[in-house]
Amino acid sequence: MKPSMLAKLDQLANRLVELDELLMRQEATSNMDSYRKMTREHAEIGPLVALYKDFQRAQADIAEAQEMLQDPDMKDFAQEEIEAGKDRVAGLELDLQKMLLPKDVNDERNIFLEIRAGTGGDESALFAGDLLRMYTRFAERNRWQVEMVSESPSDLGGYREVIVRLVGNGAYSKLKFESGGHRVQRVPATETQGRIHTSACTVAVMPEADEVEDVNINPADLRIDTYRASGAGGQHINKTDSAVRITHLPSGIVVECQDDRSQHKNKASALKVLAARIKDVQLREQQSKEAATRKSLIGSGDRSERIRTYNFPQGRMTDHRINLTLYKLDFIMDGELTELTNALAAEHQAELLAALGD
Repeated sequence: MKPSMLAKLDQLANRLVELDELLMRQEATSNMDSYRKMTREHAEIGPLVALYKDFQRAQADIAEAQEMLQDPDMKDFAQEEIEAGKDRVAGLELDLQKMLLPKDVNDERNIFLEIRAGTGGDESALFAGDLLRMYTRFAERNRWQVEMVSESPSDLGGYREVIVRLVGNGAYSKLKFESGGHRVQRVPATETQGRIHTSACTVAVMPEADEVEDVNINPADLRIDTYRASGAGGQHINKTDSAVRITHLPSGIVVECQDDRSQHKNKASALKVLAARIKDVQLREQQSKEAATRKSLIGSGDRSERIRTYNFPQGRMTDHRINLTLYKLDFIMDGELTELTNALAAEHQAELLAALGD
């Protein structure tokens, strides 16, 4: 293990001792904010320090076994202990490296999932509907809550654009690599000659800000328009100006929301989506700076980047970033994404470990 990592682990072990002493003091709970921060820090570094102690014990066991090599009667036993100890040290070292990796502060956040039809006209809109169902089924499997925020249905079914909010632990961590271009190859229902068409949708996965105030939005930078909602919703929704459109003038980001009958609720929802979009832009700017210094295996996060192809005639899905092809398209379109999301997370972790080694 690199000396810099060992020094970091020693530092964390000392910090845990310090926290133990601070938390045992009588006055520890006099400042509850400080107390909560210390208990949170203790919970975070405790398992890492425990693993580091296991690592140190394994190294000490190897040293003891090497001393036994001097005894002819113990030589074979000592050699076995050394080999077993080396395997254990290697495993513990990898686990420690993984625990030392920087954590994505957004991993546990809820998300806004935005799907937009791209090239391919009506077929693209139908595919946007299929993608929404895929992600909704995945959310149900994870027992997440799904809330419709905004929808723009197409004439033949599907969506020109749709935004949903997924509420659940680890939503962003599981779906953060879904942003990008999704391409479909299949015979559309409207195709009489049986020809395969190619169309595309773009997906954006945006972590929800804790509060709108987390993102610095100047009210003077907003233009807020109200209008009558269109589409389904009954007579009342079409007779009042309940729909809201918010334009963020500096960035040009436009958010519309007409899902609720209440103008106030639609405005609140639109502001949440706007905050998430601005936060998303900031995240992508940060990612592009990081990608400039090292090649990203999972992709740049650029919306225009084609990340995946769904080939219906062959029943296969290919993720182009990690060269993964799965011949189980029916299951994937029904929301069975765990194998795919795990593979993307593992590749990302391998990339971070390589950077840590550098």
